[in-house]
Amino acid sequence: MAAYDYIVVGAGSAGCTLAARLSQDEHVTVALLEAGPPDRNPYIHWPVGFYRMTAGPLTWGLKTAPQRHAMDREIPYAQGRVLGGSGSINAQIFTRGCPEDYDAWARDFGCEGWSFADVQPLFIRSEDNDTLAGAWHGTGGPLGVSTPCPAPLTRAFVQACQQAGMPYNPDFNGPRQQGAGPYQTTTRGARRCSAAAGYLRPALGRRNLTVRTHAEIHRIRIEAGRAVGVEIMEHGRTTLLRADREVLLTAGAIGSPRLMLLSGLGPARELREIGIEVAADLPEVGRNLHDHFGIDIVYELNGPHSFDKYAKPHWQAWAGLQYALFRSGPVASNIVEGGAFWYADAREPTPDLQFHFLVGAGVEAGVPRIGSGSGVTLNSYALRPRARGSVRLRSADPRQAPIVDPNFLGDPYDLRTSVEGLRQSRDIMGQPALARYVRQEHFPGGHTQSLAQLEAYARQYGRTSYHPVGTCRMGGDANSVVDPQLRVRAIANLRICDSSVMPRLVSSNTNAPSMMIGEKAAELIRGTAAARPPGQ
Repeated sequence: MAAYDYIVVGAGSAGCTLAARLSQDEHVTVALLEAGPPDRNPYIHWPVGFYRMTAGPLTWGLKTAPQRHAMDREIPYAQGRVLGGSGSINAQIFTRGCPEDYDAWARDFGCEGWSFADVQPLFIRSEDNDTLAGAWHGTGGPLGVSTPCPAPLTRAFVQACQQAGMPYNPDFNGPRQQGAGPYQTTTRGARRCSAAAGYLRPALGRRNLTVRTHAEIHRIRIEAGRAVGVEIMEHGRTTLLRADREVLLTAGAIGSPRLMLLSGLGPARELREIGIEVAADLPEVGRNLHDHFGIDIVYELNGPHSFDKYAKPHWQAWAGLQYALFRSGPVASNIVEGGAFWYADAREPTPDLQFHFLVGAGVEAGVPRIGSGSGVTLNSYALRPRARGSVRLRSADPRQAPIVDPNFLGDPYDLRTSVEGLRQSRDIMGQPALARYVRQEHFPGGHTQSLAQLEAYARQYGRTSYHPVGTCRMGGDANSVVDPQLRVRAIANLRICDSSVMPRLVSSNTNAPSMMIGEKAAELIRGTAAARPPGQ
């Protein structure tokens, strides 16, 4: 039976960050466990490979429960199952959210130590920006951040946003978020810089760090109110890995509550109903799930202006050669090169809409293609959805997928804001800078005009934006799952250190905030270890 000081469960963005930081202390041993394979697939490391990653063997293959407010659809729900987690398969967009997001965590949810002033140094410490520096950006950190040269269509999109009334914003991670501009990406040298690449790979030579892939984790072992290790399946039998100090859950907003519930940590009545012995009655485990509900519109272009032309073999060969020789061209692009943050409701203190412009059509699973032509996609979503859903177990069998119910559009506000995002998307695409490239709106098409039609379109075609959070909520109140030190209430030696602890979704993509949580967790754990009496 192997034993370590710390066992980190889940090698996603937070887990790789946390394991790398903890193993800097040569006096402790750290095990990092990942259910998926190593990150050897070349599509992971080519920025353009994102389009191959939103479905397939490097995801968990999840679907939502039928969405009552979205035409009872079971929506594909991509979550990474590979070293690096979702940070190895995402679009590499680097955004942090607004300072007000984190200030609200501290003010409204009692998360002392999590205001923007508290977490901004962690963001800066992690960052290695190839262009920006100063009070808002870091250089020399583990996480490579670049602003790639955008394609002509992306520049046209940014101009169209300005023609629609938005200011130009060269840095969504600077003093103001509103406006349109190019996205910064988690890339370094035209290659993806996931937490596995930026944080973990430089640490792999440490003798005190063990990384296990293909590690199927079944549950946390709880003894006398303490987490003492984790049970994994190896070679057809259960093996216990012991944690002498702490078990650290970083399996994400779906995986962490799933493992908590399988371990008897959750709503007592629900656990008993499926035959799981209750270790602690924690009613909010698996509750408070929320996510960005993205809605896409697709336009057919009047010529081969987008990356869609690279579907043809001779263009693919040219793109591959350009990347091999110069690390440039479409293979070096994440496809989602430009975006905007703007207002559905001008009375809001910060933007409540986000837009992603994709230099292609049908890039992500479930989004229509243009046939043999070229197209572009504009995606939008409400930044601060109000509907809340859940993660529940189907049974006590750890091999069964959980029931994931984000309750998309379950609040009228979410639908209203989503439809306004659709309206503004059409306005942007109709501006002169883009109109000269456009032949027609391909999807939904000009027949979708009335409010009722737009609402029906949102319900029928909206999808996850891969940003689930909140299912093991952090807070200063007794009902929260973890306290502001990320310690699980009622169970010793167990913390949750990933996006599941966010009490409310940040107003942006969630990859960079997840790494920040890993950084913060390492600080908190090292502080606890430093305060530990000798010999304990």
